[in-house]
Amino acid sequence: MSTNISIIHDGKKFMWDGRLYPNRDEACTAGEAYRNDKFGICVIEEQGQSLVYTRRVVSNVVVTTQ
Repeated sequence: MSTNISIIHDGKKFMWDGRLYPNRDEACTAGEAYRNDKFGICVIEEQGQSLVYTRRVVSNVVVTTQ
């Protein structure tokens, strides 16, 4: 199985977490753990397996000048 390491979903880049989940329920459970850690998630089904793609959600930006 050739899995994309990244995908574009709704114009945003998501990275594969590197794991193959046997079903959507397990993938969604893993996805919730990522969501609790402030990641955006996208679950994709491919060839009978489920894949979780994540994206770090930026909550604040700190800019420093020197």
